[in-house]
Amino acid sequence: MDIVGFLKSQFICHLLICYIFIVSGLIINFIQLFTLILWPINKQLFRRINCRLSYCISSQMVMLLEWWSGTNCTLYTDPQSYPKYGKENAIVILNHNFEIDFLCGWNFCERFGVLGSAKVLAKKELSYMPIIGWMWYFLEIVFCKRKWEEDRKTVIQKLLNLRDYPENFWFLIHCEGTRFTEQKHQISMQVAEAKGLPKLKYHLLPRTKGFAVTVQCLRNGSRRSTESQLLIVFVEKTYLRETADDPRLVLQNLLVSAVYDSTLNFRNNENPTLLGVLNGKKYHADLYVRRIPLEEVPEDEQECSNWLHKLYQEKDAFQEEYYRTGAYPAVPIVPPRRPWTLLNWLFWALLLLYPLFKLLINMISSGSSLTLASFAFVIVMASVGVRWMIGVTEINRGSTYGNNDNKQKRK
Repeated sequence: MDIVGFLKSQFICHLLICYIFIVSGLIINFIQLFTLILWPINKQLFRRINCRLSYCISSQMVMLLEWWSGTNCTLYTDPQSYPKYGKENAIVILNHNFEIDFLCGWNFCERFGVLGSAKVLAKKELSYMPIIGWMWYFLEIVFCKRKWEEDRKTVIQKLLNLRDYPENFWFLIHCEGTRFTEQKHQISMQVAEAKGLPKLKYHLLPRTKGFAVTVQCLRNGSRRSTESQLLIVFVEKTYLRETADDPRLVLQNLLVSAVYDSTLNFRNNENPTLLGVLNGKKYHADLYVRRIPLEEVPEDEQECSNWLHKLYQEKDAFQEEYYRTGAYPAVPIVPPRRPWTLLNWLFWALLLLYPLFKLLINMISSGSSLTLASFAFVIVMASVGVRWMIGVTEINRGSTYGNNDNKQKRK
């Protein structure tokens, strides 16, 4: 192992990286809190500022993947679609098979300049998580409790709130709802058999209601269905009660141009983890992206559901081909790596490491047993915190959503 590789594997380096991330993240969260005063005065300025502040947090995670780990990310796509990436609003469908698939999704956003404004449909529990969860709150992320009857109105309102967003954004959604495990896959395929749906080999059954409502809310309003009329009534009665906007114009102004169907895999049967990235391990990611104009996605909820099930059958076929040939059926392109993630991290490192080292020198030179014991306690707590943050991404500690065993325990 070379010297650089050795240093990347050392726990002290991990502590310093996490110190920079945690302290800078809390500082940014604190600044974001004060931006709330801008919302009633200038909502668009509030949004633009929070896009930049959020980028300062999320780009540190991407920096670990791109610069620290050196992971290679190859994009397989249609060359005619490639110039449109980053220049339009889009709904991005991601598979959910790996511990760092969220990080690869962010990397995809970063390469095309939409990381700061990227949206996601996330479980409500994440909104309470310091730094990233709080950052998402200020980004107007759509949170849900995974109980559709309770979530429906909230999700619709949050999506409609994006109608006049001033930045190009991608709305990232994991339609499977939870990470793939063999146990969850077995349960999911039992559901598929019971409902008469084709079985999938490499994916869980997609949960269609959230996707259908997302398409309903974010399309440009050129088509109308019964569901659209219900949305208009809902907006008219609840969301725009205090405004003079015509709710029909609101729906017409929701401009998302396409769905990006994205399928992620790693070469040589690699099993990437956030701990591996933190240790500087280099992975090789392949991402297959198909751009599907939103006009091709049915607006009717049942038709949209059938369309999504068919899409996942196609995704399964793409995975089968990848495992057989080691490539996806498209042109491989490596989007250029941008320097901003590294520059942002270096800025925070220079800002925060100097006072830390100065404090440590003063503590050690004091010779106080209480001071040294306090320092040791902080190190232990920091290590526990680092391990907890990494554990959040681990598949074996992931959500039990969709697990029949979990449902039986509740009964």
